[in-house]
Amino acid sequence: MFQKQALIYKAILVARSPLPASFFGMVLGLAGLGQAWRIAVLLWGMPAAIGEGLLLLAALVWAGLLVVYGWQAIRYPAVVKSEFQHPVQGSTPALLAVSTLLIVLAVLPYSRALAWVLAAAGIAWHLAFSLWHTGALWQGGRDSLDTAPTLYLPTVAGNFTSAAALGGLGHPDWGWLFLGAGVFSWLALESLIIQRLWLSKALPTAQRPLLGIQFAPPVVCAMAWLMLDPGSTDHWLLMLWGYGLFQLLLGIRLGSWLGAQPFSPSYWAYTFGIAAATICGLKLALAGVSAAQILAIPVFVGANLFIGYLSLRTAWRAVHSRLSS
Repeated sequence: MFQKQALIYKAILVARSPLPASFFGMVLGLAGLGQAWRIAVLLWGMPAAIGEGLLLLAALVWAGLLVVYGWQAIRYPAVVKSEFQHPVQGSTPALLAVSTLLIVLAVLPYSRALAWVLAAAGIAWHLAFSLWHTGALWQGGRDSLDTAPTLYLPTVAGNFTSAAALGGLGHPDWGWLFLGAGVFSWLALESLIIQRLWLSKALPTAQRPLLGIQFAPPVVCAMAWLMLDPGSTDHWLLMLWGYGLFQLLLGIRLGSWLGAQPFSPSYWAYTFGIAAATICGLKLALAGVSAAQILAIPVFVGANLFIGYLSLRTAWRAVHSRLSS
């Protein structure tokens, strides 16, 4: 009797506060910043331990979230199913693949075999989920007000990070296929999302942090490109990086409007674009691009301050929630 009541109570708790797939966005920011520190070691002689520590933290967060999300999916499938079917949050399970593919780059210097296993798992989930999700979209029936930047996650972020992982593993020929799929998906979606922002009602306050995803595609594309063609200084790379930096400046201009919602983990949506912009700037600076050598410094400092602030606020929120329960 008491065991049955305990199980019911657990189910109620999970149903009230389930672990959303969007929490995997924390891995994107931490892993991206860790990769930036790895490049800073080569560029400025920074301590290697900082970058490896950040990547270890990203891997631990990723593993913890994966265990909890998997347990939730097995024990309470209705909770996960409702997220998959949500018109806005239904794109966020793509982050399981995106975060896994970033962990591939973190573990690659230590174990190529493990990196391959994670890459295979990440790409398999990416293809399965993005094809299922996109197929549902193509069947129509959506409200235009549900068009949000989360739509980038399955076909844009997933393809770009697949390309980056394959580039790191030494297979750029396969990586370019994924990069192409990501680029054209991005171009197709961006006009729809911009039209939604311009011509429809303003995003609800709770959804505004999702605009952080809007800033990511150009710099994540450039980051993946540099994994496929290391050391490149192609003018298209500079154009992508420039567009990404302009979007980040736009985010600063809209800071008070975007930050109207009280702090929540949804603000990690900004970190993928910020971290990717930092990685691109450092790699271009390392390749000798003079503009990048100037801009990489403030971008790197800003990324550390912002992601560090989010990390501290998130840790404090977790501790406070634990003490209050």
